[in-house]
Amino acid sequence: MTTRSEFRQSSFCSNGNCVQVAILGDGSAALRDSKNAAAPAHTISRAGWDQFRASLKSGELAARAV
Repeated sequence: MTTRSEFRQSSFCSNGNCVQVAILGDGSAALRDSKNAAAPAHTISRAGWDQFRASLKSGELAARAV
């Protein structure tokens, strides 16, 4: 699927416990937990990834205190 070097994480990740993303050849995205990089990645379609990014940019998915 992807190689380790293709995954990247946000520059906001300061503690090493982060979600990493790799954009695949067809535009879909593979997501994994940096604490368990050997585990299978979750794959999101290109349309789903685009929708997720648009939601982040619009503030729809702003961080909320729990």
